[in-house]
Amino acid sequence: MLVSRRLKRLLQLVPGKRRFGVYRFLPFFFVLGGAMEWFMINVRIGKETFYDVYRRKRSERQYEARMEKSE
Repeated sequence: MLVSRRLKRLLQLVPGKRRFGVYRFLPFFFVLGGAMEWFMINVRIGKETFYDVYRRKRSERQYEARMEKSE
């Protein structure tokens, strides 16, 4: 109950309630999405980034599809 009350109070502090309604939170989601994208491109976990893994898996699937097609 206390957390809910604090959360409501925090959300009320975001300006633009009357003009934008719930859409006033969109800039936060855009920033969050951009930060997530940057993290996936630039941060290496081990020796690979998310996109390194994505490209490798995609090329493996293409190779397997070509092998099945040639059989």
